[in-house]
Amino acid sequence: MNKLQPFFDYVARFIELNTEEIESISNYLKVEKKKAGTILLREGQTARVSYFNLKGCVRQFYLVEGNEKSTAFYLESQFISSMRSFVNKSPADHYLECLEDCILIPITNSIEKELLDTFPKMERFARLVLEEELGNYQVMLSNQIFLNPEERYLELTKNHKALLQRVSLKHLATFLGISPESLSRIRKRIAKRN
Repeated sequence: MNKLQPFFDYVARFIELNTEEIESISNYLKVEKKKAGTILLREGQTARVSYFNLKGCVRQFYLVEGNEKSTAFYLESQFISSMRSFVNKSPADHYLECLEDCILIPITNSIEKELLDTFPKMERFARLVLEEELGNYQVMLSNQIFLNPEERYLELTKNHKALLQRVSLKHLATFLGISPESLSRIRKRIAKRN
């Protein structure tokens, strides 16, 4: 199977490309392997690359008074981007770290511009992906504001089960805004009820 096929399967959710377009777009794309623990972006660096995740898990986190606070996890068939830094060419205020060995498609500013200029359909694709991602962020933000940590954990178990098997309790706890000990207590309470 073509190593780029998962990317084109994802694109097909939003737009239709013909064989010639797929072949032409493939010429702009390459695949990179990154080892677990690789930092894709550090606080203070300017993001010059976004990624499409073919395989693996990437974590976004902030350093707050020396403590890591996880704010997002990216699994297969997701774009990984420090959007503000990438678009504005400004320093990032967070980190992107591979939690697992990853296979990624790097997309630089210049490749993105070339794709959008050369293939008008890709402009529509980019807009539709951004609209979907904005909706996802709105849900995540409202969950952070309106749900308590136990409710947020239950939401993860319902809608994001893969994360629970692939992300450490320490990282999940910081994502939920609680200590690992509090997360353990929540998990025990839920297990007793079931």
